[in-house]
Amino acid sequence: MGSDAQTPSQQQPAHLAVYDFDGTCITGNSPAMLVPYLLAHRMLPFHRAIEIGFWALAYKLRLPQNESWVRSKVFSAFEGKPKADVDAFLAAFYDEKIAPRVRPAALASMRRDKEAGRLVVIVSASWSGIVARAARDLPFDHALTTRMVVDDEGRYTTQVDGVPVEGEEKVRALTRFANAAFAPGAWCVDAAYGDHHSDVPLLKTAARPCAVCPDNPLEREAKRRGWQIEDWSQGA
Repeated sequence: MGSDAQTPSQQQPAHLAVYDFDGTCITGNSPAMLVPYLLAHRMLPFHRAIEIGFWALAYKLRLPQNESWVRSKVFSAFEGKPKADVDAFLAAFYDEKIAPRVRPAALASMRRDKEAGRLVVIVSASWSGIVARAARDLPFDHALTTRMVVDDEGRYTTQVDGVPVEGEEKVRALTRFANAAFAPGAWCVDAAYGDHHSDVPLLKTAARPCAVCPDNPLEREAKRRGWQIEDWSQGA
């Protein structure tokens, strides 16, 4: 008797829709907003905020920068503190500063992707404690984010766990996740959304790349490649 069961090689691949977070799903940059929030709570020395500010300026000028260095400087505010307490603080930060910046267009886009049967994945350089809270407002299935090392006593250190999920690392993180979840060759990226020129490698993985409120370099690249460009700022 014949069987209608498909072998893994015959099955349809898993279809993914991939979203950057900062500047795409929300207006603004959550790590940048965290710095003044920490200053206001007297958790970050002013001289350290100045160091971070100079790093941000160099980043805007597209000068080579150490992504792990700046995250270590910011997370020095949490060094030695219990992970549960820090994650609760980051959730409160999200509620106060980030939630009002969630873009309705991002929410609508994710809903469309889910209705089409796609797995919605956020791939972000922001911290896990911030993006995890966004699951309250955005219907994503998984989030691949920058994580910090937790010591044996359950306290945060200033060391990045691996490398920040930025630029080419977004593609590597997505590939590791999808290969583990579905096996190599058993998945594809239907759509990808990003706002920054560092998102180009991620957008290139998609059948339908979309530049959302892009910075100037990404806008030029999107036009050169014929990618879709959308303005999600209305109503945000």
